Amino acid sequence: MRYGFLIDQNRCIGCHACTVACKEEHNVPLGVYRTWVKYIEKGEYPDTRRYFGVLRCNHCDAAPCIEICPTVALFRRSDGIVDFDGDRCIGCKSCMQACPYDALYIDPNTNTAAKCNFCAHRVEVGLEPACVIVCPEQAIIAGDLDDADSRISRIVAQEKAIARKPEKGTRPKLFYTGVDDDLLRPTSLDPQAGHLWADKAPGEDLYALNKDGGRGSAAPGSAREVYDVPHPPPWGKKISAYLWTKSIAAGVLVIAALLSALRYDEEYRLLHVASPLIALVFTGLTIFLLVFDLKRPDRFYYLLTKPNPRSWLVIGGYILGGYGFLTILWLAFGVLRDSPPSWVIATSVLLALGTAGYTAFLFAQAKGRDLWQSRLFLWQLLVQALIAGSSALILMGSLLGCSPEVFRLLTKILRAALILSIVIMLGDIFLPHASEDARRAANLLKRGVLSRSFWGLAIGVGVALPQLLLWSSADAVFPRVLASALALAGIWVFEDLWIKAGQALPLS
Repeated sequence: MRYGFLIDQNRCIGCHACTVACKEEHNVPLGVYRTWVKYIEKGEYPDTRRYFGVLRCNHCDAAPCIEICPTVALFRRSDGIVDFDGDRCIGCKSCMQACPYDALYIDPNTNTAAKCNFCAHRVEVGLEPACVIVCPEQAIIAGDLDDADSRISRIVAQEKAIARKPEKGTRPKLFYTGVDDDLLRPTSLDPQAGHLWADKAPGEDLYALNKDGGRGSAAPGSAREVYDVPHPPPWGKKISAYLWTKSIAAGVLVIAALLSALRYDEEYRLLHVASPLIALVFTGLTIFLLVFDLKRPDRFYYLLTKPNPRSWLVIGGYILGGYGFLTILWLAFGVLRDSPPSWVIATSVLLALGTAGYTAFLFAQAKGRDLWQSRLFLWQLLVQALIAGSSALILMGSLLGCSPEVFRLLTKILRAALILSIVIMLGDIFLPHASEDARRAANLLKRGVLSRSFWGLAIGVGVALPQLLLWSSADAVFPRVLASALALAGIWVFEDLWIKAGQALPLS
């Protein structure tokens, strides 16, 4: 048994009865929606036509929201319905990033995620979903797709029924007949700065604000979005800050381990006291930011008590916890003026690399964000850890009065890492992309509304200027310290832009 929906847009009159019935049945608060109707228009006055599209959860057979959910709050029932347990949700918003259809939202009353659940409580007693029974044109059909004799199965088999974004591999069970193709491909629309009855807030829609939408000027008469519901980006500056603190936390011990392996043990305070202390402080800040970004921070311990072992949010939490323990152990040896044993250093390096890189796998589980599927992002995170680690140790070394030899080595590492970083960043935006949406998101950085910050701050101030200072300063302390501070600032700017560009393209 696999319950699914079919919506006949030839019958739909855009009356919003399904939206109202859904809100009433589930007590959905104002401003958020489980089912909503989108309007687009085509043509030029007076020869124009409006099209409607009913949008909601697709109850996918391979639902990415289930895979990424760290507490198994989302699950697939035996009848194919993707249901939700609000009592397990920690409000991490990762499911919203994983869904390619914008189907999930944060309930402002409970601060937990929510979505269409096929009115499972009605289905269980033999009733149809509320939206089905209220539709005046019988445009919404629900039923068992595995039952060849069901009405929905016959229509899907006999008519031209299509699903949204089948290329995502989610195997959606929401089908449409008579729908305009542009309604199912939001980035094919001419982006608008406002809707039929409302303007968008300044900066709300980066894609619409972009001069060409990242794809070239819209042709006259192209489809226009004239009514939709708001879908604000789930992640913001706290996630950017978490990526930044994590790169420093991971990088300092990797660099300290390298210096220790090269027999610079005379710099005992830097390698075995200051380095693990910096790592411990920034690991703590990373964990704090992760918890602080949760809509239900009081439930953060569910990551340990109700974990989903497939979610990289859970795996990353374990890596961070293990790394924090190793930094304490390393610091304890340093405080006792005893060099850490080789197994402590080796294990710390492995967990440091895991700490730096696990976010690439978490972002890869965010199937809705094509830009974040980049295969270069893992290497970018690892290189950023080298930049952050060497920069942090240069800054700390200038306070502790380290030897010129150590400063020269740290400077060489920082130079090399900066070169690798700019190569990877440029590769991310100039190399061919796996999808059109990824290309358009990259274009926001390359020549769109984010391009000034990308080229001027992330590249210019964060990479080019530090390189110039490091190459021209010889052994002068101030230029080296300034270059390190600018390199750290450049990492934060890049992460902030990467988060913004990845979420800029509309999903529905």
